[in-house]
Amino acid sequence: MLRRTWISALAASAVLGAGLLAGPALRAEPVAADTFVRQVSTDVIDAVKADKAIQAGDVGRIRALVDAKVMPYVNFQRMTASAVGPQWRGATPEQQKRMFEEFKTLMVNTYSGALTQVKDQSVVVKPLRAGADAGELVVRTEVRGKGEPIQLDYRLEKAGEGWKIYDVNVGGFWLVEAYRGQFAKDLNAGGLDALIAKLAEKNKSLAAAKS
Repeated sequence: MLRRTWISALAASAVLGAGLLAGPALRAEPVAADTFVRQVSTDVIDAVKADKAIQAGDVGRIRALVDAKVMPYVNFQRMTASAVGPQWRGATPEQQKRMFEEFKTLMVNTYSGALTQVKDQSVVVKPLRAGADAGELVVRTEVRGKGEPIQLDYRLEKAGEGWKIYDVNVGGFWLVEAYRGQFAKDLNAGGLDALIAKLAEKNKSLAAAKS
């Protein structure tokens, strides 16, 4: 369970942390999707190892980094819409904004503490199966450290000359699909407002537990 916790944290930090250190370099010229993932993965792991505040679970620092340097490299709007499902299309702009913020906060709060588990891991990117001109593709990797390697795959979409991450697969489970299943109960019971309220309550509890 502890092993799955830290690898889930790495997945979330890869989604939330794409471009943390690699951003300026990746924007300099077009890169292949597997090169993008290799560079981002390595830089995220190195960033966690080097930042004592992140290792200590400093949510404020993590959130500041996400807002300032991360979100431009992730299609988090698509992630949120996919996790909510059909009800997203009927949501008001205000509901969409609130859901976006609560979902982002949930991911930061949920995984920030587990980042302390990232120690001696490295990422191996597998050969790319898609063509060079593909607009959407999956880059498959393995995270290696002590014990058996763990599958960590990325769904990417073409974004200008670069790429954006919109989903992550941890050990066979896609992050967006997993959240969609969790969100379905509240959506069916009370709609998007009920889900937003539930996430806000959970975020308050997680924040209080860290204070």
